[in-house]
Formats: sequence, structure tokens, C-alpha cells
Amino acid sequence: MSNDSNDHSTLQDLVLFVEVARTRSFSQSAINLGLSAATLSRRVQALEHQSGVRLFNRTTRRVELTAVGMRLLERCGSLVDEARQVCASLLSEANSPSGLLRVSMPVDFGKSIMGPLLPTFARRYPGILLSLDLSSELRDLIGGGMDVALRLSASQDKSLVTRRIGWLAMALYAAPAYLQARGRPAAPEELPVHDCIFIGGPKRAAQWRLRRNETTRAVDVNGQFSVNNIGLISALAESGLGIAMLEPTLCREAVSSGRLVPVLPEWEAARLPVYVVTASRTQSAAARAFIEFVADRFSSR
Repeated sequence: MSNDSNDHSTLQDLVLFVEVARTRSFSQSAINLGLSAATLSRRVQALEHQSGVRLFNRTTRRVELTAVGMRLLERCGSLVDEARQVCASLLSEANSPSGLLRVSMPVDFGKSIMGPLLPTFARRYPGILLSLDLSSELRDLIGGGMDVALRLSASQDKSLVTRRIGWLAMALYAAPAYLQARGRPAAPEELPVHDCIFIGGPKRAAQWRLRRNETTRAVDVNGQFSVNNIGLISALAESGLGIAMLEPTLCREAVSSGRLVPVLPEWEAARLPVYVVTASRTQSAAARAFIEFVADRFSSR
């Protein structure tokens, strides 16, 4: 048997010793610990054998501590109690959503889409303290101290755990000035002759998928702007620079004020996936509560 195994066994036996020392009864201690009296007696005897001293004086009627046993109880009793309190605290934390939770998400996603959901989350979980990092950069979860990241693209880092939790509905919008100057497309097939503003890296074209009832159209679009920030896409569309694919919640105020109008409203654009990224599959109760809350909101969209 390895020394580690012996040390582990000794620590367990010390817990048993403390229980017997306090109750002065092997039978009662066995009930408290969920062990048989024979097993408990054998383990305490093993501890005495290993230490080379007698810890209890046993008779048929009484169990009394020896002087060495009294000193051991004085030194170990508080340690055992503290260890139990630590374990109970960890178990409570694991099952009760509370404490600080650090979450990273894109700026516009956080402001326009998550922002309206946060009051409901706060009321449901008053014990969770949220520290929100809104950035267009993909934060380093481990190095940056983040617990959870919400992203609109799957992580390419294989050391992280990525899970798709739902979708964002998308639709086409443009400024009235753009449509007045360039005309309003009547069908998806007319989009290639328009300036389109699309999300992504440095490229001159993209493919948009549109659906109406059971009909799907895949259309190759192009334009002067490809952008990795949804808010900027909305701003460029409001400036009359092209047709954009946007999340309706994000541009609700621009539509109500007339700065943007729907384009091809009878056609539904391809939904944008929402991902949650964590450094590990093992999560705190606070992180699990947040992930489940967000997943429930976006899975129904």
C-alpha cells in the first residue's frame, strides 16, 4: 500500500476516533457514522496499532479515553469540525446559486439583447453577483478570469468547452434613403445587385439564406463593408450604406423611429447561433444557473 493510501486511511480513522471519543460509545458512534460497530472497532484498533499507543480503555460497560487519547482529541477535534464545515460550505455553494460570476459577451449583444433579460435573472437569483465584460474581443477565459463567455461564433480553441444554446432570429433592414436611391428588392434574387452589409472578416461577398414557408433561397451578396460588430452594421445601414441582416430586438428603436425599415419582410433570414463557452465542464451553481437561464431564453426564439 502506498504512503498516500496510508495517509488517507489514517485521516479517515482520525475522524472515526473523534466521533467515538465524543460519544464514548462504539455502538452509538457506529449509528452516527453509518458503519457497523465491528468495522468501527477494527478501524480504531488499526489506528492504535499504527500509532503504537492505546487511545481507549474499554470495558463491557464503558469506553474511556486514555491520557494520550485525551491529548489527541484536543488536537484533532477542532480540525475535524473545521474540515466538516468546509465540506458543508462547498456543498452548499455547489448547490445554491450565489457568489461572483464573471461573464464576457459582445458589446451590442450585451446591451440590446441580454440587457433586457438581466433584471429577470437578478430577481430570480439575488445571491449571484454579476461582473459583465462587454467587448468585441474574444476574452481569454482562463487568463482573463472569466467564468462564462457568450459568443456568436463557435470557439476554435479545443481546450475550451463550447455549447450552442440557442439562436437569434435575423431579418433584413435598410434606411429609407438607401431604398429610395437604389430601389426596394421584391425578391431575394434581386439582392446581388444591391450593396449589402454583412458580418464577418475581410471579404467582399457572403451568402445569405432566406426562407419563406417551405421555400429556401441561398443568395450570394456583396458590398463595400464586412463588419464583425452587429452595432456597427446597424449604424452603417442607418447611414444609408446598404441592406443589413440584423436581429430585430437590436434595431427595434431604429425601426420605430423610421431610421430603418424592413426589407423582404415576408422572408425569414437564417438564424444566428448563440454559444456559451467555459474553461471546464464542471461549473459552479451560479454558472449553471446563468447558462440554463440564457439557454432557456434563446432556445425558444
